[in-house]
Amino acid sequence: MIPLLDLKAQYASIRAEIEPAVLQVLASTQYVLGEEVAAFEREFAGYCGTADAIAVNTGTSALHLALLAAGIGPGDEVITVPFTFVATVSAICYTGATPVFVDVDPVTLTMDPEKLEAAITTRTKAIMPVHLYGQMADMDAISDIARRHGVPVIEDACQAHGAEFRGRRAGSIGISGCFSFYPGKNLGACGEGGIVVTNDPRHAKKIRMLRDWGQSRRYHHDVKGFNYRMDGVQGAILRIKLRHLDAWTDARRRNAALYDQLLAESDIAVPPTEAVGRRHVYHVYAIRRPSREFLRARLDDAGVSTGLHYPVPVHLQLAHADLGYARGDFPVSETAAAEVLSLPMYPELTSEQIIQVVDAVHAAVREDADA
Repeated sequence: MIPLLDLKAQYASIRAEIEPAVLQVLASTQYVLGEEVAAFEREFAGYCGTADAIAVNTGTSALHLALLAAGIGPGDEVITVPFTFVATVSAICYTGATPVFVDVDPVTLTMDPEKLEAAITTRTKAIMPVHLYGQMADMDAISDIARRHGVPVIEDACQAHGAEFRGRRAGSIGISGCFSFYPGKNLGACGEGGIVVTNDPRHAKKIRMLRDWGQSRRYHHDVKGFNYRMDGVQGAILRIKLRHLDAWTDARRRNAALYDQLLAESDIAVPPTEAVGRRHVYHVYAIRRPSREFLRARLDDAGVSTGLHYPVPVHLQLAHADLGYARGDFPVSETAAAEVLSLPMYPELTSEQIIQVVDAVHAAVREDADA
């Protein structure tokens, strides 16, 4: 079986670096925050081209605290997209604000700037584009609209470690950017983790307090905060993995290029292509097919694992029915959700495996056409 993701292969390649680093943290007893986390924060900020980075326990916590630092609260509205993982919207709800959706662009499946301005009201206090599948949203157009209305942009970059828009790294364009280090991410922890990057010292200071019970110094709680701290083991692991990230990204991009080449003449819609001026890092490689379930079943029979990212847009999730949206409100997102199918994608994926995957796709498409 060709797996959708192979974390064992990645671990095997860096095991000799990871295990001594973990043992060193255990011996230091700096299990929460500590020197390894602080060093990772500096290194990741440098990687993103930002002044500061604040490590937290999950990507969801990063989104939550970035919103709070921007002053978002009850009665406010935050604009985002429905074609995303539910955590984007949950973080908005945690603040007491109301998520407001705009549809995605049919080519990139990221926020459609042409639909953004009409969604802005006097209650809009932030715009949160999602850099989906490893490709950044149109940050020039989104930022221009945000500036005209005096609304900050917070980047959901949880799938876009190292992605670029016109030479600028994900997370460095908005007032802050948020990343997840869930194990399957391009830069994944051995557990949970997240981070907020920012160039605004006021936001950095507030997020740093909020993640640690609102403390300005030990046992002095200036604001009501949270226990969102990163642990030392994850900081040490992420420092090591960060050194490999560019090489892993290059491998993902090579794999995506081979997929593109081999699928070019098939009756398959390939994933959101790399838009002009953007560097796609291919967290996910998702093809599109109206008869997705038939294709998925045939690939499973052929020994190819697949995934669905994401089969139900957030506005149609039962948990968010209270927002009042209905089927048909965001047709691009709904169509994509019904058609996308993620193929295996990870740095260690071989050319031979990709050829096997694509051969199985071609065979399934032929069978579908003959049915």
